[in-house]
Amino acid sequence: MKMRGKFSLAMLAGVISLIPLMSACSNGATQGDGKTAAPKPGEKIKLKWSTWGNPGELGRFQEFTKDYNAKHPNVEFELIPVPSDYEQKILTQLSGGTAPDVFYSGDSTIVKLIENQTIAELTPYMDKSADSKIKESDFFKGLWGAAKKNDKVYGVPVDCNPFILWYNKKLLKDAGIADMPADLYEKGQWNWNSFKSMLEKLRANGKHGFVLDNDWGRYYSFVSSNGGTMYNDKGEFVGDKDAKAQEAFKFLYDNVQSKNITFAGTLPKGQGGDAMFMSNQVGFVSAGRWYLPIFKQNKDLQFDIVPYPTNTGKKIEPAGVATAYMVMNKNTKHAKEAYQFISEFVSKEGQVFRLQGGGNAVPSVEGADQVVMEGNLPEHAKYFLDARNIGYALTPHEAGVPGLSQVIKDEMEALWLKDGKLDETMKNLGVKANQKIADFKAGK
Repeated sequence: MKMRGKFSLAMLAGVISLIPLMSACSNGATQGDGKTAAPKPGEKIKLKWSTWGNPGELGRFQEFTKDYNAKHPNVEFELIPVPSDYEQKILTQLSGGTAPDVFYSGDSTIVKLIENQTIAELTPYMDKSADSKIKESDFFKGLWGAAKKNDKVYGVPVDCNPFILWYNKKLLKDAGIADMPADLYEKGQWNWNSFKSMLEKLRANGKHGFVLDNDWGRYYSFVSSNGGTMYNDKGEFVGDKDAKAQEAFKFLYDNVQSKNITFAGTLPKGQGGDAMFMSNQVGFVSAGRWYLPIFKQNKDLQFDIVPYPTNTGKKIEPAGVATAYMVMNKNTKHAKEAYQFISEFVSKEGQVFRLQGGGNAVPSVEGADQVVMEGNLPEHAKYFLDARNIGYALTPHEAGVPGLSQVIKDEMEALWLKDGKLDETMKNLGVKANQKIADFKAGK
């Protein structure tokens, strides 16, 4: 699963001719109460499911669907890929009664679906269904994010992508760096100071040190690597007040000012950190496992990964994890069959099926880690697992407030592009973020 936030839906434009969007599947619904509308004698139960995805992912999803149908002769699932404007199309289809029985949801979308009660609570199925292939405790706690409300589960993490740092071994060696980041990490010496030292040597050698994308996962991972927080327990934005969070943004700001870090928005049009990494122009980029399929195609590229450097004295601290959720249409006519598909799709066996052979995501469930360790590519692939085990999805405090993430991104982008002042930016950000939160709570 690529981060699909965030998730690069632009990749979907190149997907080969897709099946036309779906026909109605929820008239005469049972409101997701577990009852099943009986098919006519001799007929299969037909259901639909939808997702985004790049061509490779969609091919694997088609394989899973075909295999699932073969194992369950009483049902026939049809995959309906949605190539663009995914969220808007799903919301429109739910409103018009034509939405699929099962579908993917991003962290911000699932909050809307929970609020408007268009998706079914899955907790009863996970707890009581004898046929369920999953239970809540199978999944890593930090991954639930916005998919849970009042301890009730409305969506299950399909897989995940912990944010880590990819580094170009050749560039580091060319800059005179002997101990690679993974070496320092194993010694407990991978921290902000050692990271900054490497960035300075890369810059001195005429290369970009680190490309910083304008994304919650990248910013907040530096905050949490310093023991800071962006929101308090009341859901208030405190990134402008929390001392550790302020220190993290100051670290980023100072390194952008000294040109150790390059803001992605200042790169030439069409030039991203991943392309620069593959052309040996930048030493570090931050992403999940979704970079693996493209990096490994470049046989001359020497790369590895390492968790975010810390500034707390600890070897590793929690960092962000990108994830999406599988949800069930509350108005499906076949709730039992729809949930069964979900449970097998996100089960240990389902995730192994989808992610083996160099997949671009990390399992969200216990017991499927072998798919990440296949061929030890990259060399320290186990760091994906270390980061996932203690990582966190985007908090519902942010995901649950429409437009809040964009407010934060806009303020940060202005800081980098207009050479703003950090103190002023953080003050403005605190005011605007909390006003957005207050307006939402007041129903404005």
